[in-house]
Amino acid sequence: MVIATSDEQPEGGRGFKPLPSNSICGRLGDKWTVQVLWHLSCAGAERLRFSALKKEIDGITQRMLTLALRNLERDGLVARYYFPEVPPRVEYELTDMGSGMLRALEGINSWLMENSPRIEENRRVYDDAEQR
Repeated sequence: MVIATSDEQPEGGRGFKPLPSNSICGRLGDKWTVQVLWHLSCAGAERLRFSALKKEIDGITQRMLTLALRNLERDGLVARYYFPEVPPRVEYELTDMGSGMLRALEGINSWLMENSPRIEENRRVYDDAEQR
C-alpha cells in the first residue's frame, strides 16, 4: 500500500493509492487466510499442529488449510516445522512479519467494529428497497 505524500493529497485527504496487485491483497481477501493467521496468533508463543488448526477453524477442509498454510509460508508470514516421527508431526507459528500483518489488520477490524451498525442499516435499507 502506498500513501500519497502531503503535496500529493487530493482534496478531502483521500490519499490512499493501492499498490498494483501482487497477490497479497487477494490472499488476505480469501475465505481462510485471515482465520489461519488469527488462530496462530491466539496460540501466543506456542506452535500449532496442523490437526489443531483444522479442528479450530470451522468448515475448513484439509486441502484448503494446506493451501492457505503453504501460501502463508511462501510469503514469509508463517513458519513450518517438520518432525520426522511416526506419524510425522508438523507445527506452524507466525513469523515476525506475520505478526506485523495482524497489527495492520487491527486497523481494519477497528473500522469494521465502528461501522458495523451503519453497514447493517445500509444493507437493511437496500434489501427493503430491492424487495419493492
